Amino acid sequence: MKKKIINLVTLLIIFGTVSYTQDMRQNSMNSLFSDQKASRVGDAITILVVESSQASNNSETSGSRESNLSLGVSGGVGTTPIPNVDGRIATGNDFQGSGGTRTVGLIRTKISATIDSVLANGNLVIRGSRKISINSEEQLVSIRGIVRTADITSDNSVYSYNISEAEIIFEGSGMIDSMQKPGWLSRVFHWIF
Repeated sequence: MKKKIINLVTLLIIFGTVSYTQDMRQNSMNSLFSDQKASRVGDAITILVVESSQASNNSETSGSRESNLSLGVSGGVGTTPIPNVDGRIATGNDFQGSGGTRTVGLIRTKISATIDSVLANGNLVIRGSRKISINSEEQLVSIRGIVRTADITSDNSVYSYNISEAEIIFEGSGMIDSMQKPGWLSRVFHWIF
């Protein structure tokens, strides 16, 4: 009888322990030995956006065409001069064109994003945006892409150049943005000519 009671108590302890098991990820936030890295859907992660781009393109075209046609007649009968006839036709065409573009961009900011989903290989799909409004000038920075968990540093941040399939959008609107665009009359003349 004593043996049965001990076995019963042992089974109750085992079943009680199994029903109250803990997720190690849940306790990792309180651990002294592990970093607080984003790894689950809804976790926040800091993106350090450090992007610079530079592109230039130059082109030059030159063309020329020329045509000449001339006709000349002269003559005389005896000492009586016959009027001279002289004709000449000439055409010419000349074209020279050149163009160049140069683009330089630099973005440096910090933005917080959240994990949308975790892929089968463990990579994290992230998405985040930040809107800043100062004196009726609005700036919107949005980012999305895929992050490897190995690229997340110990302070739960990742550089933007480590994000694959990154889509970083930096938009501005307000008075300064509208002043940089040509007016409607200028746009009509550019469209006509």
